[in-house]
This record gives sequence, structure tokens and C-alpha cells, in this order.
Amino acid sequence: MELYQKQQFDFLLMSAAERFIDRIVQRSAGAANALEKLKADRNADGIWLDDFVAALFGDFLLDNTAGAVFILSALERRNIEFAGAGKIEKILSQMARRAFAELLHAKTIEALEQSIGVGR
Repeated sequence: MELYQKQQFDFLLMSAAERFIDRIVQRSAGAANALEKLKADRNADGIWLDDFVAALFGDFLLDNTAGAVFILSALERRNIEFAGAGKIEKILSQMARRAFAELLHAKTIEALEQSIGVGR
């Protein structure tokens, strides 16, 4: 991946994490509640991580084969569990959303833990 693409991916991840954190903290009445719900179930009521990632991919025009390849290129060293069959376009898109969602999940937990720890 070229440096400019890495920078774009990092911006995407940072923007996604900020948006997602704002959303779940507001819906969960605080960071501690959001963190608890997110750790219990990434698609819990008010969290809906997978729906967020799907909408984000649409907003950033990544819901296509080229977008999936961009995401997967940035995350090429990460492992994901995936069992699927079908058109390559669909499989790439599903893999990209899953890999990005797993990274966003981890980054969000980390950021919430830090904000709660600092706020004490």
C-alpha cells in the first residue's frame, strides 16, 4: 500500500472511531455504559456496529470492489474468520466490512477505556 493510501485509511479509521464513539456514548447514556454494551455484544441495541460499518462504507464510497480492495490492502496482515461462497465482489465486500468492523471494535474499546480511565 502506498503511503498516501495508508494516510487515507488512517483518516478513515480515525473518523469512523470518532463518529462511532459519539453515537454509542449518546445512545447508551455515557461512556461506561457504551463500553459495557460494546464488550457484551458489538451489535447490541444502540450499538449496531455492523450496521454502522455498512453505512460508513456507503458514505465513504467504499461499498464496491475497489473500496473492498482498498480496505483489505490496508488490513492485509490481520486475521479474520470467514466462511463464504458466492461472487467474488460480494465476498470481498463482506470480508472488508468484517475486517474493518473488527478493527473498529477494538479501537473503540481502547478509546472508551482510555477516556473512562482519564475521566476518573
